[in-house]
Amino acid sequence: MRGMTSGVELEDAFVLHVRPYQETSQLLEVLGAQHGRVGLVARGARRPKSPWRSVLQPFLPLRLSWAGRGSLHTLRGAEAASFAPALAGVALMGAFYLNELVLNFVRRGDPHPGLFIAYSQALAELRAGGEPEPALRRFELQMLAEVGYGLNLDHDVLNDVPLDPAAFYEYRLEQGPVPVADGGSALTLSGAELLAISRGELSSPASLLAAKRLLRSVLAHYLDGRALKTRAVLAAMRR
Repeated sequence: MRGMTSGVELEDAFVLHVRPYQETSQLLEVLGAQHGRVGLVARGARRPKSPWRSVLQPFLPLRLSWAGRGSLHTLRGAEAASFAPALAGVALMGAFYLNELVLNFVRRGDPHPGLFIAYSQALAELRAGGEPEPALRRFELQMLAEVGYGLNLDHDVLNDVPLDPAAFYEYRLEQGPVPVADGGSALTLSGAELLAISRGELSSPASLLAAKRLLRSVLAHYLDGRALKTRAVLAAMRR
C-alpha cells in the first residue's frame, strides 16, 4: 500500500503536525483511520481566505480527502467531523505528547486502524479532565503493540508460566519478565504491578508509577537516543 494511494475520500483523520510550505501552503502530517500516517501538501492553506485555515488544526476530528502517489500527497478536501472542546494546560501538552510519539514511532503509509482508535480514545480521556497520566500510559502501551513492540506483561519468560502476583520480576527489554529476588534492578516490578499494567488498570498511584518507570525505559530503548521534547515540557509544568 505504501506509495500507491491514488485517491482517498473523506477519511477520518487528525492533524499531527503542520509547517509552512512555499509562500501560501502547508505541509501536514496526519493520522488517518485507514491509511495511518500520511504526508500531505495543503496548497493555499495559509491564504487569508482559505477555508482550511480554521480546520487544519491538531486534535480536531476531521474528514480529509487527498490524491497522489509517492510519499507526499495533495490535500483535496477537509472538513470538521464533529465538535471537539479545546484542550488546555497539562491536557494540551499531553495531546502534543501523543502526536510526538506517533511521529517518532509510526512510518508513513503503514495502516494502523487500532492506533487511530487508541489515539481517539486518549484524546477523549484528556478532554474529560482529571489526571492525564493514565491515558498517556495506556496509549504508549497500545502504540507499542501496534508498531510491533508489544510488551509481554503476563508471562514469566524464563519458566514459561503465568506471572505470580506476589513474586517480583525484572523486565528485560525485548524479552519480558524474569523472576528475581526482592530488590533487583531499576526495572524490577511485582507480578501484581505488571498484571495491572497489562489490563490498563492504572488508577492506583503504585501501578501508575510502575507503568511510568517501565514504559519510560522501553520507549528510550526504541527511541535510540532521540529525545521527546514534550516530555520535558510536561515535567516542567508539574514542578
